[in-house]
Amino acid sequence: MRAMGPPRSLARITPTARTRVKRLPKRASYDRDVINALLDTALVCHVGFAIDGQPYVIPTLQVRLGDRLYIHGSAASRMLGTAAARTPVAVTVTHIDGLVMARSAFHHSVNYRSVVILGIATLVTDHAEKLAVMKGLLDHVAPGRWDHIRQPNEKELDATSVLSIPIDEVSAKLRSGGPIDDEADYALPVWAGQIPLTTTALAPVADSRLDPSTPIPTHLSEYRLPGGRGAGT
Repeated sequence: MRAMGPPRSLARITPTARTRVKRLPKRASYDRDVINALLDTALVCHVGFAIDGQPYVIPTLQVRLGDRLYIHGSAASRMLGTAAARTPVAVTVTHIDGLVMARSAFHHSVNYRSVVILGIATLVTDHAEKLAVMKGLLDHVAPGRWDHIRQPNEKELDATSVLSIPIDEVSAKLRSGGPIDDEADYALPVWAGQIPLTTTALAPVADSRLDPSTPIPTHLSEYRLPGGRGAGT
């Protein structure tokens, strides 16, 4: 089983020619802690790959364990089958924090935090590692969930593919703050500023076939999104 412990201690990841941010490089970060935090507070990533020369981008759930990113899906998935054949992939994660309203059309923007990972995905075949990834994924989506559910059986594990992608060739890019207008435009009588955005978890809704006497566990009644907001907040 591949080790999935804490990430390597290297504080800064050396950018490659492919990951070095060229457009607005001041917004770039190659800090491993920054990158890990952005991955750990995201539920969904987008995976880009090519099949027979045709590009595809697929959204999927993800989880970081140590210095690798894991994604999963059906064993019959064309994406996972292609990526498992050691096809290069690009993985992106994006947080949208707000809309930036400037005085001119040109300087309108978005406040965001994003990560791009480039690499070769490998298929996880070790049973123990695969089970650990499934636990990590569920507990990433809803911390504590794994201990409250029926865990996957052999048939279900066989029907699920898990891919592992090293977090080595990677960069982050971030923007925050208000608009940056041309100096002459600051005198215009145009409202400018930010519209903050957030994703909030609402109160859980019980399944229609749930026994009404079944109590809702605390990890769901007090659910909080990774790095986000919870029900009733």
